[in-house]
Amino acid sequence: MPSILVVEDEPRIAAFVVKGLSAAGFACTTVSTGHEAVAEILTDGHDLVILDLGLPDIDGFTVLERVRGSGSTVPVIILTARSSAADVVTGLENGADDYMAKPFGFDELLARVRLRLRTEASTTTTTLAHGDLSLDLRSRRATVAGTEVDLSAREFALLETFLRHAGQVLSREQLLSRVWGYDFDPGSNVVDVYVRYLRQKIGADRVVTVRGMGYRLAAPGQQHA
Repeated sequence: MPSILVVEDEPRIAAFVVKGLSAAGFACTTVSTGHEAVAEILTDGHDLVILDLGLPDIDGFTVLERVRGSGSTVPVIILTARSSAADVVTGLENGADDYMAKPFGFDELLARVRLRLRTEASTTTTTLAHGDLSLDLRSRRATVAGTEVDLSAREFALLETFLRHAGQVLSREQLLSRVWGYDFDPGSNVVDVYVRYLRQKIGADRVVTVRGMGYRLAAPGQQHA
């Protein structure tokens, strides 16, 4: 039975989340402070963490920085009333796997929990490769034809998504969900912007535009750069 740590200082919200997750078959532990959260994450081997930002001692960003700095790779979903773009970017760039704003629907939270646990369970290797593209998921290193390239956290996540779905056309909506973890304005061009950034670093012809559908990785041997 997967174990989930709920870090939430509002008893009503914590009880609501735990009740729903328990009914869905998860074992839940709750803590209400940041210091408790850090200790629990680093010692008790939970499979996933649901993390509030507005904690009474240290905030959730500090919790995230400390556990990631200690080498923990446990999936973390931030669940918070703080929904500004700056907070979302800070959370994701500092190592959160997903970000949800309150008020929230439990069904959506449950779907995101299941997705993160399924993704974690399917990661049986620390390296993803496609032709001469390679990502080391533990060291966060990317190489192209044997040469290391410097990718931002979001560029790395985008390339990881393409590698996990090599040969598959991914729509902009799918990339938003899997890489950014929350909904942008439907008119946003953020996916196109980051695909352009990625092409500049790994080669323009390695990510193919499928008109009217989205993007996919070029098959090995089909690149010309």
